[in-house]
Amino acid sequence: MGNIKNEIQAIFKETCGTWQNCTEETVLHFLSTCQSRNLDPQYCMNWLEEHKEQIAHWNEFSEAAQEWVNENTASGTPYTLDYLDEGF
Repeated sequence: MGNIKNEIQAIFKETCGTWQNCTEETVLHFLSTCQSRNLDPQYCMNWLEEHKEQIAHWNEFSEAAQEWVNENTASGTPYTLDYLDEGF
C-alpha cells in the first residue's frame, strides 16, 4: 500500500473534487469511501481538519461529519493505526 495521504487525496479528488466543492454530502461520501477502502475515517477526518481553512463552509457541517465518524468507528479498532506506526 502506498503513502496513505496520497490515497486519502485520491479519494478526496474522487468524492469532493476540490476544496470549494466540499459540502456535508460530499464530505460524508469521502468518509464512507475511506472506510470502504479500509482507511480509518477518524484519520481521514483529521486530514480534512488540517485543511479546514480551504473548505468554505466547514463550520456548518464539520459537526455532522464528526458525528458520522463517531457512529461508524465506535464498533472496532481503526484500521489506519498500523500505518501511523510505520511513519507514513
